[in-house]
Amino acid sequence: MKKDTVFYVQLDISAEQFKNYYSQNIKSIVATSHDGRRVQFPANVLQSYVTHSGVQGVFCLMVDSNARFKSISRVSD
Repeated sequence: MKKDTVFYVQLDISAEQFKNYYSQNIKSIVATSHDGRRVQFPANVLQSYVTHSGVQGVFCLMVDSNARFKSISRVSD
């Protein structure tokens, strides 16, 4: 049985950029993890992390063995 996979990504999305994701109905964010892998995840999972300046920080993204999104949490600013 395959295990969950964890990615660490640094995000720096301005409030204006994040607003554009929703106004243009963009469903996913694509980022590069700290180990160089490309990761795509649903944009809406970042809603609880949006501040007046946008979404910034290092995030831990977990996907299941089928590469489906499981969870995200901020690990540092």
